[in-house]
Amino acid sequence: MTSRRLRAAIDDRAPSPRVEPASPAISQLAFELPVERADELPALPLAPEWKDQQRLWGHSLHPMCSYLASFPAALAHAFIARWSRPGDVVLDPFSGCGTTPLQACAEGRIGVGTDLNPFAHLLTAAKVEPAHPAEARTRLAALRVGWAAAGAAWTDLGERVFVAPEAVGSRVPAAGSGGDPSSTDEAVPREVALAFHPRTLGQLLYVRSALDLDVRADRFLAAAITGILHGKSRTYLSGLMPNTVSMAPRYVRTFAARTEFRSPERDVFDCVEAKLDRLYRQPPPTTPGIAMIGDARDAGVRSRAALRDRALPERARLVGTSPPYLRVVKYGYYNWLRTWFLGEDARQIDATLDDAHHREPYLAFMRDVLAGLRPALSDDAVVVLVIGDVELDRGRRIKGGVGLAERVWESAAQPEGYALAGLVVDPILAHRKMTKLWGDEAGRATKTDRILVLGATESGRRRALAGASTPISWDWPPRGLRLL
Repeated sequence: MTSRRLRAAIDDRAPSPRVEPASPAISQLAFELPVERADELPALPLAPEWKDQQRLWGHSLHPMCSYLASFPAALAHAFIARWSRPGDVVLDPFSGCGTTPLQACAEGRIGVGTDLNPFAHLLTAAKVEPAHPAEARTRLAALRVGWAAAGAAWTDLGERVFVAPEAVGSRVPAAGSGGDPSSTDEAVPREVALAFHPRTLGQLLYVRSALDLDVRADRFLAAAITGILHGKSRTYLSGLMPNTVSMAPRYVRTFAARTEFRSPERDVFDCVEAKLDRLYRQPPPTTPGIAMIGDARDAGVRSRAALRDRALPERARLVGTSPPYLRVVKYGYYNWLRTWFLGEDARQIDATLDDAHHREPYLAFMRDVLAGLRPALSDDAVVVLVIGDVELDRGRRIKGGVGLAERVWESAAQPEGYALAGLVVDPILAHRKMTKLWGDEAGRATKTDRILVLGATESGRRRALAGASTPISWDWPPRGLRLL
């Protein structure tokens, strides 16, 4: 079943007409600049201090849920602290799990994130518009009370689904339906039933049905639950898979049969309560952000409208983002258990994202994205694109996947009038990647990130160059936050 959010995003995903540069001077600048070849892009003297920070550096909401191909909060801070000021708008048109918008909000900026993936949108919204701790805990307590009243029926449903998920009598209420356990909206995939203890499954079915993702507290709880659905410790609801990705459904069925896997009973409410304690180790940011669902190609128009509606500054002084990796990550496929919990179709998500780009269509897509950002950028805006070299796709070497950042400059950014500040080459340590669970295969697909730093105009380029060597503080939490 496709959600209302995803259907609306699909309806609106046609690219808007290319927006020309804001002034004739920008066009003239692009005309006069010499073409930089890939091997001639200047290096930007940006010290990789983010590599020296702890793995979980940053706000305590960041580890809400693991997310493939996300960059660390410390990297976002390296951009935010140098190229924005408190009160500025920081935009991420590929927000993923919300790292850049959240860190921006935590540092007193207005973080704006948009993504076409409904799972990514949920995580970003939960972080930049989080429920107050009392609000989330009150809602969790209400769910406990509801379970106390109807738990026997839901437990019985969980046991029926566990034994025979395909049976007519094992159909369950849809996510967000608010239905009772006798509703028969949909069947539960066998691999879902295999993952949990029957009582835990009954609790999940109850909570899944009860949560309304349009309500802030419910959305926050749903995001928190996606982060504890599966993992290898007692804090997770199933030990069948690591917490980083959902293993392939066929593999799950085969593994469970071969090993006679039986998940231990875990209480959903206790695990969520412990998760909330971890997420709220620091108070939520006092500066709220904005999360949107939709195509990155019209992110500029949509973000300006959203900011205007809230009487906020309409133009971003910083864009910090990591565009989709070339033909590597299937965000629906690798999160199928989480998307099931949210009532989303993993296959529909991947079909909508259409991330299986070859180089030339990818470059055309990135040009559309950079053109679409123009309406939302201040004249001195800095745009930072973290673009991974992609060497392998499922073990096969990809043509044109290395040096992609250079190609983005030549074929997408320069034709749209952006000014080049420089390039930072950032080798990725395999043991720091989420794919380390794949053993010897860890890090083979993407070994290097290239950080392309641009100015929206010559003014933005000069600001980027000046800020690259600016010393910044790595104390976290900031002193003011520690006093709260």
